[in-house]
Amino acid sequence: MTNADSHPTIAVLGAGIIGAPVARNLARAGFPVRVWNRSAAKAQALAADGVTVAASPADAVRGADVIVTVLKDGPAVEEAMDAAAADLTPGAIWLQLSTVGVAAIDALAARAARLGLVFYDAPVLGTRQPAEQGQLVILGAGPVAPRDRVQPIFDAIGKTTIWTADRAGASSRLKLALNAWVLVLTHGAAESLSLAQALGVDPALLFGAVAGGPLDCGYLHAKGKAMLAGDFTASFSVENGAKDAQLVVDAASGAGVHVDLAAAGLERFRRAIAAGHGDEDIAASFLA
Repeated sequence: MTNADSHPTIAVLGAGIIGAPVARNLARAGFPVRVWNRSAAKAQALAADGVTVAASPADAVRGADVIVTVLKDGPAVEEAMDAAAADLTPGAIWLQLSTVGVAAIDALAARAARLGLVFYDAPVLGTRQPAEQGQLVILGAGPVAPRDRVQPIFDAIGKTTIWTADRAGASSRLKLALNAWVLVLTHGAAESLSLAQALGVDPALLFGAVAGGPLDCGYLHAKGKAMLAGDFTASFSVENGAKDAQLVVDAASGAGVHVDLAAAGLERFRRAIAAGHGDEDIAASFLA
């Protein structure tokens, strides 16, 4: 429950690439934080940062004022919240940060209503480094009145909060559109560099050719240079990239929109996974 310093107690479900730094940054900001993760070792690694490690989702949420879900997909969020359901505090705030797609976010919002929780659809834009630096962009959708309780939490983990609507769903939909752009940039860089290399041209020349012009992009330099260096340390994995690409394709199909690039990018990720690169960074599109 809320402590003497008026900081709400927060339960973080998920301690992966985004969840671990989220929990750490919340603890550093003075929030009492409990964390649960399916792989216990990832949660245990946060104990040194003042985070209380919970043995189960139920242990994490018991008495918590705020629940933060940062898990891989909709089914993982549902499973964790099912396990926690009996120990949730009615009226607690649920901040849903995972990228889950259209159908899942609508189902999770309905589930929150049944559980008596105040629900915020709040996927984040950013990967490992911005998460560690507290520089995520939070896309928030949810009721206006309790936002003064939510904003300090978002401020502890992000640099910007963009409020999209007063009902859940808009933020997850915007996140899919943003992910479609990320996929274009990732695969575009991979294909351009691969083509230059295959044609016998130094692919690094591409960076200088676009520098400072309308084709320049910081993401191209970051991901492209990692591709050429063979550094595929996961900031956001190919497996997760494929999951998000599938969500984009599914949402577009439901909306009657053709997303040819996202569909092709999904196939490219699948080739990378088949070649054994699923746990590597999405820069491994270069290897497909």
